[in-house]
Amino acid sequence: MNITTFAKRLCLLVPLIVAPAAWAADDMALPASPQLAAKAYVLMDAASGNVLVENNGDQRLPPASLTKLMTAYIATLEIRRGQIGENDPVTVSENAWRTGGSRMFIKVGSQVTVSDLLHGIIIQSGNDASVALSEHIAGSEDAFADMMNKTAADLGMTNSHFMNPTGLPNPEHYSSPHDMAVLARAIIRVDPVHYAIYSQKEFFWNGIKQPNRNLLLWRDKTVDGLKTGHTEEAGYCMVSSAVRDGQRLIAVVFGTNSESARASETQKLLTYGFRFFETQTFYQKGTELAQAQVWKGTTHQVKAGLAEDLTMTMPKGQLKKLAASMTLNPKLVAPIAKGDVIGKVEVKLDDKVVHSADLIALDAVEEGGIFRRLWDSIRMFFYGMFN
Repeated sequence: MNITTFAKRLCLLVPLIVAPAAWAADDMALPASPQLAAKAYVLMDAASGNVLVENNGDQRLPPASLTKLMTAYIATLEIRRGQIGENDPVTVSENAWRTGGSRMFIKVGSQVTVSDLLHGIIIQSGNDASVALSEHIAGSEDAFADMMNKTAADLGMTNSHFMNPTGLPNPEHYSSPHDMAVLARAIIRVDPVHYAIYSQKEFFWNGIKQPNRNLLLWRDKTVDGLKTGHTEEAGYCMVSSAVRDGQRLIAVVFGTNSESARASETQKLLTYGFRFFETQTFYQKGTELAQAQVWKGTTHQVKAGLAEDLTMTMPKGQLKKLAASMTLNPKLVAPIAKGDVIGKVEVKLDDKVVHSADLIALDAVEEGGIFRRLWDSIRMFFYGMFN
C-alpha cells in the first residue's frame, strides 16, 4: 500500500489531540467561558492534557496546601519503586510534631505507618504528617524540597518552585494553576490505586475524625479529588477532578475569598467543560498504523505508530470536521532503533493544521547482510532518479 492510500485511510481512522491554540473563537460556536471570582484558574482535560479554559494560568502564586499534592505524589512514586513500604513505621520527629497549621495530631516519638501519614496528608491536610513523611523519604525537609523540584522539572512544571512539603508561606515557594493541573493529571494517571484516597470524605486518627475540606465531594457525586489549600497570602485554592460519561476534567482555582467560593467557582468550571467539550481516545500508544519501507535492513518493512495515545478534546460537534494525513520517510535506511522518528501525522480542521505528531518505529530493524546492502544501494539510486 502506497503513502497516498495510507493518508486517505488515516483521514477516516486516526483523529489526534488538537492543540488548544487552534480553537479560535471565530471557528467555534462556543458560549463564553465563565468568569470566576478567583486570581487565576485552569480547566484541563485529563486524557489529552488540553487546556479548555484559563485565566492567568501560568501566573506564579503561593499554592498553600496544594503543595501536598507533590508531597503525596513523591511518596506514592517511592512506594511504587519499592523504596518505602506502606506499612513501614515512621518515627515522628520533634520538627514534624512542632510544625504549625493544619495537623494530623501525630505525637513526637511515636511511630506512624507510611499509609496513615499519606491519608493524613491527603484527607486531613496535615502539615505534621507532611514533614514526618518527607523526613522519612529524604532525611530532611530541604532534601525533600530538592526531590520536589526535580520531580516538578520532570513533569514540565516550569512555573513551580518548592521550599517545603507543606505549603507554609515562603517567598520562594510558588506554583501556577497550569502546573497544578499537570501534577493532578500525573497523580491520576500514574497511580490510580492511591488516587482513590483523594475521594475519601474523612479520616479518623488519634481519636480525632477530620473531614476532607473538598466540599464538592459532598455536592457532586462525579467529583473524586483532589486537594484544597488556604493561607492568608494564597486565599482559598482548590484542585478538583470529576468524571462524567467517561470524560475526566481537572479544575484548578487560586485565590478565591472563602471556602464556599472555591467550591462554587470550581463547579462553574466543571459544568462548563462537561457541557461544551468532548474527548475521545481512538488508539492506544504503540498501535500499528502503517508499515514503512526499509532499505538495507534484515527486513523490508517496519511498523509505524505513535508514542502517545491518539486522544482529542474538542468543542462538541467538531470531531467530525477533523481530517488526518500521514507521510512516511521514503528513504529509511537500517539500522533503525525502536522509537526512531520515521514519519509524521498532520491533523487539519478545514484547511488549517491544528496538530502534528511524529510517527515512530515500533520495532528495531538491524542492518542487512552485504548483498542486501549492495542490492538496495542500486535500487535506491534508481529510486532517487525517478522520484
